[in-house]
Amino acid sequence: MKTTYWIGHTIFRAAAKAFFRYQVVGREKLVQDGPILIASNHESFLDPPLVGVAYNESVYYLARKTLFKGPTKWLYPRWNAIPVDQDAPDMSSLKKIIKILRGGDQVVVFPEGARTLDGKLQPGEAGVGLIAAKSNAVIQPVRIFGAYDALPRGSGRLRFHPITIVVGDPVSLTPEERKAKGREAYQAISDRIMGEIAKIKHPSES
Repeated sequence: MKTTYWIGHTIFRAAAKAFFRYQVVGREKLVQDGPILIASNHESFLDPPLVGVAYNESVYYLARKTLFKGPTKWLYPRWNAIPVDQDAPDMSSLKKIIKILRGGDQVVVFPEGARTLDGKLQPGEAGVGLIAAKSNAVIQPVRIFGAYDALPRGSGRLRFHPITIVVGDPVSLTPEERKAKGREAYQAISDRIMGEIAKIKHPSES
């Protein structure tokens, strides 16, 4: 299982560098140990592996339940993908993610839920706030630039546009946030996470 993961990791990292001039800015900010909730904006279908290959350790991903059929039903679990029903999220999926984080692993999440339609940031969803509060994980905000131009939502045409991952400063929840209960409180945490992602600027803007 791990062999399949690392074959995919190696191939995608090489392809990203070759075709998209992929680079990670602020790599020194990446938290490498312990439970880490890696929170990213969502620009493209390419986003999960683009974020994942920034890490030298294996990470877990969330993937639409509908993708787990045919050959991908075998492959996706070996790429550490966790099936999630986006139309009707259930607690079993959330509990599985929280369990993985509490076990000391890293999970990539996209607080916006769906890919952006216009390249701009969207509001986060409350479920990510729940995961953050219950897992007590360090939150690692990252922002993808260029993936929307490479493969926007609804497009079947891949363009070789430069893609950059910029890493933000890690965030820990306050004691009050860790005790949060209820949709409103979870939404506030998600909003905070999206705020941290919004602070991250492209190197050309620095």
